[in-house]
Amino acid sequence: MANSVRSGLEVLLEDKALQKKMSGRLGFLGHSCAVTDHLDLGLEALLKTFGKRLVKAFGPQHGFVTDVQDNMIESKDYIHPYFNIPIHSLYGETRFPTDEMLEGIDTLIVDLQDVGTRVYTYITTLALVMERCEAKNIKVVVLDRPNPVGGEIIEGPVLQDQWRSFVGHHPIPQRHGLTMGEVAKLQQKLFTPNCELEIIQMENWKRSYFWKDLNRHWINPSPNLPTMESAITFCGTVLYEGTNISEGRGTTRSLEVLGAPGIEPFSFRDRLLDKLKETDLSGFTIRPLQFHPMFQKHSDKTCGGIHIHPTQPDIFKSWRLGAFLLKCFYEEEAFQFKWNDHPYEYETSSLAINYINGSEDLKNWVENSGSYDDLIKIDQQGHSEYKNLREDILIYR
Repeated sequence: MANSVRSGLEVLLEDKALQKKMSGRLGFLGHSCAVTDHLDLGLEALLKTFGKRLVKAFGPQHGFVTDVQDNMIESKDYIHPYFNIPIHSLYGETRFPTDEMLEGIDTLIVDLQDVGTRVYTYITTLALVMERCEAKNIKVVVLDRPNPVGGEIIEGPVLQDQWRSFVGHHPIPQRHGLTMGEVAKLQQKLFTPNCELEIIQMENWKRSYFWKDLNRHWINPSPNLPTMESAITFCGTVLYEGTNISEGRGTTRSLEVLGAPGIEPFSFRDRLLDKLKETDLSGFTIRPLQFHPMFQKHSDKTCGGIHIHPTQPDIFKSWRLGAFLLKCFYEEEAFQFKWNDHPYEYETSSLAINYINGSEDLKNWVENSGSYDDLIKIDQQGHSEYKNLREDILIYR
């Protein structure tokens, strides 16, 4: 068990020399996951360390206290009732810090728990913060944290430039294999070369580690990722936000389950297992189940479908499974599959699935009943260039 892994927050709190490098007045971008190994909230720990020098805080999508459920549900600015400092929302009237928000800050400390998937918006928020801080000559300090789905497996096509959005800012695969600190280095390399950046590295983290290897408590990084397993399945099940198939929001195991009304789960499971024989996918078990969402898609209706259980995370390709199952749901006669044509993360000019996947190729593959070999080609688009790009920004080996 890798119980000696320490986050960037813990390193900073124990290192007086590093603390002296946090110059001037401080801001803090964090959320409920920004905790120590003893579950002390990062904001509280930093206020005890830096006192009144820490003058304001910021929260990403889902809010500073990680209580907001869904896309395009915004948070407001407020004064924290306990800590009595302003909390500015970076998912409200704007999705970047305004000049007014940044006024009076010399150093902005960032501590966000990412989940290793491109569409998870915390890495976009980090990028937008770095852009604004570069323009204002504000130093950005990233307190690094583990990638809960490991740093070795890369999955899904690299984002095509025409599909850049709030859920796709960098030219990286869907499952990118980077830590937050490494994303910051990539952002600096590609877009903000003059941003003054310091990364407080983790100690003893290895790229092969999954969350199960860390001996740390799991805290939802957003309301609908309830378990460490859901972080693994998310890379594939997030695709279903672009469809009318439920990804389990409104249940206690969201983004681990998939289904819809009218589907009989056991016979559906049998059909899936038969179709999966044409693939080399492994490291998971599909369990048939019924579930009853209390909100979001198919609210208060019984859905039939599957629960995806990762059994060998080190070989499980969650994007590839999720993409393959899309075609199975598309061809399912018991339920009328549709693509989500509603606005998605403030984008209205195309279907959500194209912004989520970073290209139109997956949608076209599903509709044209493409082969598994064709899906592999889509999965691996841009990987060689990406591996070259990330080689000199990797912090951990």
